[in-house]
Amino acid sequence: MRGFIVRFSVVLVAAAGSFTWAEVAPEVVTRLTSDLKYLSSDELEGRGVGTNGLNVAADFVAKAFKDAGLNTTKAGGDAFQEFTMTTGAKLGPTNTLKLVGPDGKTIDLSIDKDFQACSFGASGTINADLVFGGYAIDSKGENFQELEGIDVKGKAVIVVRKNPRQSDARGTGGGRGGPSRQNDLRGKISSVFGKGAAAILFVNDDYTGKKELEIAKQRAADGAEAVVAEAAALLATDVNNADAVKGAREKLDEAVKKAQLLKGAIAKVETDVLMKFGYGGFTQNAGGPIYHVTQAAIDQALKASLKKSLAELQNEIDLDFKPRSAPLTGWKAEGQASIELVKTEVKNVVAVIEGQGDLAEETVVVGAHYDHVGFGGQGSLAQGVKDVHNGADDNGSGTVSLIELARRFGARKEPLKRRLVFIAFTAEELGLIGSARYCTEPLFPLEKTVAMINMDMVGRLKDEKLIVYGTGTAPSWKGQLERLNADLKFELVMKPEGFGPSDQSSFYAKKIPVLHFFTGTHPEYHRPGDDWNLINYSGMARVVDMVEQITLETVQATEKPQYVEVKGSGDQARTRSGDSRPYLGSIPDFGNETPGMALSGVTAGSPADLGGLKGGDVIVEFAKQKISNLDDFDLALRKFKAGDDVDIVVLRKAERVTVKVKLGQPK
Repeated sequence: MRGFIVRFSVVLVAAAGSFTWAEVAPEVVTRLTSDLKYLSSDELEGRGVGTNGLNVAADFVAKAFKDAGLNTTKAGGDAFQEFTMTTGAKLGPTNTLKLVGPDGKTIDLSIDKDFQACSFGASGTINADLVFGGYAIDSKGENFQELEGIDVKGKAVIVVRKNPRQSDARGTGGGRGGPSRQNDLRGKISSVFGKGAAAILFVNDDYTGKKELEIAKQRAADGAEAVVAEAAALLATDVNNADAVKGAREKLDEAVKKAQLLKGAIAKVETDVLMKFGYGGFTQNAGGPIYHVTQAAIDQALKASLKKSLAELQNEIDLDFKPRSAPLTGWKAEGQASIELVKTEVKNVVAVIEGQGDLAEETVVVGAHYDHVGFGGQGSLAQGVKDVHNGADDNGSGTVSLIELARRFGARKEPLKRRLVFIAFTAEELGLIGSARYCTEPLFPLEKTVAMINMDMVGRLKDEKLIVYGTGTAPSWKGQLERLNADLKFELVMKPEGFGPSDQSSFYAKKIPVLHFFTGTHPEYHRPGDDWNLINYSGMARVVDMVEQITLETVQATEKPQYVEVKGSGDQARTRSGDSRPYLGSIPDFGNETPGMALSGVTAGSPADLGGLKGGDVIVEFAKQKISNLDDFDLALRKFKAGDDVDIVVLRKAERVTVKVKLGQPK
């Protein structure tokens, strides 16, 4: 039964540029609109982790829960389950590097001038032999494996950025021409540290700098041609037409000024620019220190040892597309990297309605994440844009729907049989961090948590299509939804899998039945244009009706939903969809900061499950390649194909365990 008496009237609602007639309660639309306009306003800075706007949003949700009559003191006296997470990196006090030759020759390097420590590297001291590793590309398909047959274990490896044959427009594969997963920074790092290297010394490729200089020279040449053209136009102007002569002279003067600026710009082109600290983000578990070193510094060691410059080695690789990797006999890299990880305090917002009776100690969780991607950057699909990403649909819509549900249940006079816990999760956009933390440190026992119901992006209902994940995670879900939908008349799309890209996954990994409500993606997803005026408030109100009814039935039912392990769910470790990477079925635990790739669970019936991997395992080695983080795992997996047998080493309660897994077909 509902906590509010609904008075139906006809309301015209604007939804994603179209108009839909729907029967809704006007007071519900008013509340949802008011709440969402505020949560998705510029004032809240896109609710990004690390912004003050996220804290303001948390306070807003907590107050709304309290005003609805819910208990907001269960998280240590207030509504906030607080914890810290790593959100960045900064330079520590000591960052040094020098190259030492066999004759005692020492090349001392200065930070910001000759080298920069990279934010995605680790802290540590190095005293390691130098190896030239080329581009560090490992592409069996291209028959170009630069680290094959060369010992880099415990060494400092010089790695050229980007890829060979950049000027070859035909090249698109692992090494040739265009970018790929193997020749981006993360791919190179994974390849090198996966082979056991102690440190990486990145150096700019020769081609990129030359190209920038050529572009500047061409612009200057174009500017000079423009001057000639304007001078010719002036000469051709009728000398008796004073206005025409004046206009032609002004155009010539403007062209001359522009040409001078373009010519001067040639001298300002830097062909060997060091990465600024912070470029490329940070890596929680890097395999060792990473530096970016100038070509001039690296050339001194290359010429002394290999008798060739960096440019000469790159030219040779381009000519025959064969590796030139080699040890720099007698040469060492010595130094210290000091990278300090930045910790940020974040918080889940929790409110409770206690149950009464024999089932009072059982819990139903209903949740939605309230964070978004702030000003863009990581997570944004608008590359290079630093505008506020207001996240009205993602997931302001789920958050205000959660608040509306809190109001309805808070207004009920009839007691609930089970405890109902409302949670607005933080840091979902960074990897389900908030829900993972709750499942690691639950306020109420997970073994007595009978269901989790989640809302993420429920504000863009179109063509009545409502997508519900998790319908196979309990035998009762499908029938209940179909029965409730007889009145609501959605075009239900029911997906049985419990795992998916939102917070219900954290609970399903703990063997809890889940439902996840979703109205679909749209062109504004993870872009600045996801604003409140594009929301279908009528449709969102009806989604709230559905979630209210299924939640109420779950809380009040005599029998709890029975957990079902759904087979065939997608591989949640996939970082790039639609590719040909073989299927494992691992579900990463993004909230676990242990070095390696921590698993929150594995998909039922998947290769991971059949091979013996378990939730709580930390993958530290994949087919003899060291795994320090998810990037390492992703690249290692891409080196194999469906049907391959691989040995995977995991830490299981601090013990190293090896399992053999047969990889499956891509999904």
